Amino acid sequence: MTTDLTGRARAQADDLISRLGLAGDPLGLGGNPGDHRVVVAMSGGVDSSVTAALLHHLGYDVVGVTLQLYDHGAALAKKGACCAGQDIYDAKRVAEACGFPHYVLDYESRFREAVIEEFADTYLAGFTPIPCVRCNQTVKFADLLTTARQLGAVCMATGHYIQRVTGENGPELRRAADTGKDQSYFLFATTHEQLDFLRFPLGHLNKDQTRELAEAFGLIVADKPDSQDICFVPNGRYVDIVEKVRPGASRPGEIVHVDGRVLGTHEGVIRYTVGQRRGLKIAVGDPLYVVRLDAEKAEVVVGPREALEVDTIALKEINWLGEDAMTDGAPIRVKVRSTRPPVPAALSVEGDDVRVVLAKGEEGVAPGQACVFYSSDDEDRVLGGGWITSTSGGSGGSSGVRLIG
Repeated sequence: MTTDLTGRARAQADDLISRLGLAGDPLGLGGNPGDHRVVVAMSGGVDSSVTAALLHHLGYDVVGVTLQLYDHGAALAKKGACCAGQDIYDAKRVAEACGFPHYVLDYESRFREAVIEEFADTYLAGFTPIPCVRCNQTVKFADLLTTARQLGAVCMATGHYIQRVTGENGPELRRAADTGKDQSYFLFATTHEQLDFLRFPLGHLNKDQTRELAEAFGLIVADKPDSQDICFVPNGRYVDIVEKVRPGASRPGEIVHVDGRVLGTHEGVIRYTVGQRRGLKIAVGDPLYVVRLDAEKAEVVVGPREALEVDTIALKEINWLGEDAMTDGAPIRVKVRSTRPPVPAALSVEGDDVRVVLAKGEEGVAPGQACVFYSSDDEDRVLGGGWITSTSGGSGGSSGVRLIG
């Protein structure tokens, strides 16, 4: 039990837990919670800290695990990112205050290979990567799950805002109740096997309710700001990381209008993303946007806003979580950016060739990003997704980028 809650404070915490629908067995494991060892992935933020404190308070045999993912010395000076030095210390202090064991695991080499190096190579190929998805896919929900099983855990819990519910064919992923905090876009690559082992007890809460729980437990991170940056990117400067990991790999080239005119030069495609307007350093009167990137030719192709619109998206590395709905022509909803709502679309499936045809064109769809599938009947259910390799249609034409992987 949480060591510093007694008497009135415990009663207030129990009342809050009950009101939020978290009393009893929120993990759905059955039996006595104390008979179930649960590994909680702790980043040092408020969400994972509340998850660990809550489960410990309810009597589960909690073991907290924090991953050291990159250079600890550099991390100490980095604020606003997960898995940094201060965050590791905060996770340790939460565990000590609550009274459950906590371990820090050095995954630095694995993280560099699976996430940082791929991040650099993806940018160099003219794509826009999402390293947080790759981290979940390779390090957190693969390597860490293996470690959790080795520690004797029956499941692993995280502080992600997403819901896991039991459907007719087993566990399903659904969007968080708080759509503003929903993290389903970043978890589309979760497999059936991983989903069997994972739990997300905060998925039906909003952030204010989570902070209310943190205050009720007396956690030192109750007022800690949310992480904003990618953990290994100093000051949000992606270019610095790419040049550090792959020195000299970027090359200058031309900025070309979609009509073929050469408008200027650039210092490397890694400095641009599809949909970008600012920082082009060219003046032709009307606003111009980055329409596509051609890494082989070292070209940044620009055009008017309408040239950004596409209606067909080609995908690779598809992860299916709703196989029953995944047929050629099946109606679905998709998200092509984490901040956008799901929009109507249809699947085009010909063997291994999987494409999404949007009911209405979308702007700024960048190869390298994810396209996440949701049920057309119930847009909260996550059906899977894939990585965008190219786009076409609309007014934007083909993305023209070289495929990777």
